[in-house]
Amino acid sequence: MTFVWTPATLILTILVIIIAAACCWISWRRSGYGRAMGWLELARFVLILMVLITLNQPEFPQEILPKEQPTLVVLHDTSGSMQTRDVLNPAAPAEKPKTRQEIVDPVVKPEIWAPVAKRMNVVFEPFSSAPPSGEKGTDLHSALMAAAEKHTNLRGIVLMSDGDWNTGDSPTGAASELRMKNVPVYAVGVGSEERLPDMQLAASDAPTFGVVNKSLRIPFRVTSWLPNEKSVKVTLSGTRGEEISKTVQVAGMGQQQDTIDWKPTKTGEYTLTMEIPVDDTEALPENNKLTIPITIRDEELKVLIVESYPRWEYRYLRNALERDPGVEVSCLLFHPDIETIGGGRGYLDAFPAEKELFEYDVVFLGDVGVSSKQLTAQDCVNLKQLVRSQAGGLVFLPGFRGFQNTLLTSELEELCPVVLDTARPKGIGSARQARFELTEAGRRSLLTRLEQDDNENERIWNSLPGFYWYAAALRAKIGSQVLAAHESDSTSYGRVPLIATRTFGTGKVLFMGTDGAWRWRKGVEDLYHYRFWGQVVRWMAYQRNMSQGESMRLFYSPDRPEAGNVVTLNANVISNAGDPLRQGTVVVQTLSPSGQTDTIRMAPAGEDSWGLFTGTFTPSEGGQYRLITTCAETGGRLETVISVTGQEKEQIGQPARLDVLKEIAQVTRGELTSSQEIQQLVDKIAAMPEPEPVIVPVRLWCHPAWAGALIVLLGAFWTGRKYAGLA
Repeated sequence: MTFVWTPATLILTILVIIIAAACCWISWRRSGYGRAMGWLELARFVLILMVLITLNQPEFPQEILPKEQPTLVVLHDTSGSMQTRDVLNPAAPAEKPKTRQEIVDPVVKPEIWAPVAKRMNVVFEPFSSAPPSGEKGTDLHSALMAAAEKHTNLRGIVLMSDGDWNTGDSPTGAASELRMKNVPVYAVGVGSEERLPDMQLAASDAPTFGVVNKSLRIPFRVTSWLPNEKSVKVTLSGTRGEEISKTVQVAGMGQQQDTIDWKPTKTGEYTLTMEIPVDDTEALPENNKLTIPITIRDEELKVLIVESYPRWEYRYLRNALERDPGVEVSCLLFHPDIETIGGGRGYLDAFPAEKELFEYDVVFLGDVGVSSKQLTAQDCVNLKQLVRSQAGGLVFLPGFRGFQNTLLTSELEELCPVVLDTARPKGIGSARQARFELTEAGRRSLLTRLEQDDNENERIWNSLPGFYWYAAALRAKIGSQVLAAHESDSTSYGRVPLIATRTFGTGKVLFMGTDGAWRWRKGVEDLYHYRFWGQVVRWMAYQRNMSQGESMRLFYSPDRPEAGNVVTLNANVISNAGDPLRQGTVVVQTLSPSGQTDTIRMAPAGEDSWGLFTGTFTPSEGGQYRLITTCAETGGRLETVISVTGQEKEQIGQPARLDVLKEIAQVTRGELTSSQEIQQLVDKIAAMPEPEPVIVPVRLWCHPAWAGALIVLLGAFWTGRKYAGLA
């Protein structure tokens, strides 16, 4: 038995015992050495002694021997990364590498662990990600903790994995828990820590739909882990026509981004296949091919051009869009100096009312403003709603008359991507020709992509005919993106922005700060001028035309959803009277590729957002999702199919993370070994000594029996005093 005491408490205890003994003896002597009183004083002394012992916290150790056979758990990784083919045979390096799974499978056979099974219960357990999420990944933390909680008398854990954990908590936390339970982890690392020679093909922001008879650019990226530069032929098939190919140069240990142009001639659902040939030195041919689902449909874009005077920019812009077979153009020419407005084929008599305006996909505002013979305040409110709630597009095209500066006091001021200089409403003119200069964002943007090759596109922008007038823009607003700036002129905020874009609500806005784009036709006719404005119109109308019916439209963000990430749904609903529905019951039912259904009740976006209903959902898997949108008030129904990219956390081809396994082994006082040394590990575990008995301290001072004995003795002492006639 042991006590928890200090010299001071020991001296105090001895003094109390001596004093108590003396008092009890004196009391017994005064009673005439009566027998009954002797027993009472003895009981008193024993009670004092037991209290003193209790205060010194007596304990005695108790050995506990395990009553059942110890258990060894063999955890083996079955996640997707184990399909990586990067395990070479040291005895035959020329042989084809094996997958990590092919190395583990023979090792988890009972006969391999027969020497251990004579002394322990060997349990084999596969693991990947933790249920019930169904997420494809590797959860080392949950696998280790589940083994510790499931099995009693756990002698150790053998962990066979590549260490690539990508879901769940950090495995270091589980290792610390196992260290406290004295359970070592013997990690068996599988896979190479260095990337094997390989080339990978990946898509980058591929569009979800295209337009028939319109060229479609499909971006791709080729990444090389080969030491030397390679000439790679990228082939696109599934186009219902001839294969399209493009050859790119990929630097050694580098990557190359490019696009393939495809012009579909028929509408419908396509599954395109893009692939690159397998190089002789590649170890992983599985990632040289990918599929891209895409929908091709007829295009019917409605564009409205509003202008005050028929300047050159207006004339050539109207001609460019009218010649586009996929665009229906309407024009409104105010002519403020005369009583009548412009007329002819495609011209309007007045600015469209709310209902008619919301039918347009893109509106161009030329050199017009808020005036008695131009736009009204209500027209500006309706334009703002077109962009914010109806996913429409708005293009600001200011002119040297400065009418657009009056919009700064209207609802449209919030939409403009730049801050205009109110001191110079008519802009800045010069007899010297100036040019555009692309920003870094402009070099990457598809809006300013006049040629496919980056260097050629830069050369074209540098050689385009310049301009002699530009709007006095001070700077871009927060949230705007400047694509092109003035080549030399600047303000106190930096270079003068000339082409800037921004997102407002569900729509898009573009600012073109000069009226000289029509000069781009010099020497090349309509090539670049038409191409630029055609790209602008389709970029702005992209979301609006994702899916639409007679009385509703559904669009979503991002354009290419990924499994596990939130998708924002936006629905525009028109009432039976033809007006935007302000309040209503709009429901979207989603059907996943595996057949699971979910219902999303869309909420009105706000009192100032007309006809817009929003909601969110998170796809749990990749594939084709079927969305059915219904409105109880209008009886409208719209079916939409969206393609969700599977979020593959398990990447085949990534290097093994043996450092993770090494840390787990070190924390638990185990060891890290390789698959080639598995037999030595088996022999070592089989030769482990029997575990020492578990020593459990029994605390007598807080044991219920000890407390009961004190209470019983106190009761006996008190009863004895009463029998003896003492108070």
